[in-house]
Amino acid sequence: MIARKLIAAAALFAAAFMAVPQTAVAQGIDIAGLPREIYSGEQGAFHVQGIAADLEHGYFYFSFTTSLLKTDLQGNLLGSVVGMTGHLGCMSISPDDGRLYASIEYKHDAIGKGILDKLDGNVQNDEATGFYIAIFDLSKIDRIGMNAQTDGVMQTVYIKEAVTDYYAEVENGGKRFEHRHGCSGIDGVTFAPAFGRKGGRNYLYVAYGIYGDKERTDNDYQVILAYDVRNWARYEQPLTPENLHKSGPEKPLHKYFLYTGNTSWGIQNLAYDRSTGNIYAAVYRGKKESLPNYSLFVIDGGKKPHRELLKGYDPEFRGEVLSLAEQGLYHEASGTWGYNFKWGTTGLCPIGDGYFYISHNAVTADKKHQSSRVKLYRISDAPDEAFSLVE
Repeated sequence: MIARKLIAAAALFAAAFMAVPQTAVAQGIDIAGLPREIYSGEQGAFHVQGIAADLEHGYFYFSFTTSLLKTDLQGNLLGSVVGMTGHLGCMSISPDDGRLYASIEYKHDAIGKGILDKLDGNVQNDEATGFYIAIFDLSKIDRIGMNAQTDGVMQTVYIKEAVTDYYAEVENGGKRFEHRHGCSGIDGVTFAPAFGRKGGRNYLYVAYGIYGDKERTDNDYQVILAYDVRNWARYEQPLTPENLHKSGPEKPLHKYFLYTGNTSWGIQNLAYDRSTGNIYAAVYRGKKESLPNYSLFVIDGGKKPHRELLKGYDPEFRGEVLSLAEQGLYHEASGTWGYNFKWGTTGLCPIGDGYFYISHNAVTADKKHQSSRVKLYRISDAPDEAFSLVE
């Protein structure tokens, strides 16, 4: 009888422990010395897409779609990179080489045409589409208005796998659709160890943008490519919109699938949190009524991928599937876990010990100027709340 009670008590404790996000790995963050808010200042017509923090050197970075800003931790502008006519998205600083890696797209769907419409005097090859990882040498950003194409501050690597999926046509439910997996390009990027391992080599993870088409059932997975970037120097080239190069790896090391249900434009920001070993994925909510349409998901970094048939694919398709962390809100019908969190799609940056800088984007009443107020959060202990604001 005593043994049964001890086993039951242990099971209850384990269940309670697993229900709350864990932040056990201490990294020595001096929260008292960190600003609670970093303001980008009012920028142009494009909204913020991603953020990155270099606390060691006291710098902060904002991606504003066609420009990259470098500020101090008080938000004072120190330098910028301009001249990009594509879509600069989510970004992450490599823990190995200290450079900043960001997604950048050149394409001609609604997003691409919207960018060109706002860029007076810029011309781009109307037939060209290319998806790249832009790599910035942060030490070279030393003044305002540096040119991405001519000042030697940005190199790029072609992501062939995403371009191939973008152009592919597939069958689903007896109909033909453009864009395999619903691929609209790439957006979320982060560095993290291999899934199922604690520590070790860092890999670059690149998430697809995904069209939220409600008429198909093969676009309810997030697609995440994994790359080892240690040999990427042989691919790196400058990029101009008139000459979109194709220098990049033939294939990713892995192509992962994560079942979240429908989203609008896939993973906007992808962020590895070293304290939990998990990867956070911020999305714009989906529109399929049968699904919960959460805005934030947590990918379980401690679980190895497993091969299985993917739901909603016709004909059948098998892939390497990642697992959602069992935390937050649970939607039984779809088997998905997630959160309803307002922010994160325009910037999500872990800094250690479970603390994050998260972008609050804003636009002026006349729609002419965009800005970001980055605020300090911590992973929440409440099971139904992702983050709590640090006062």
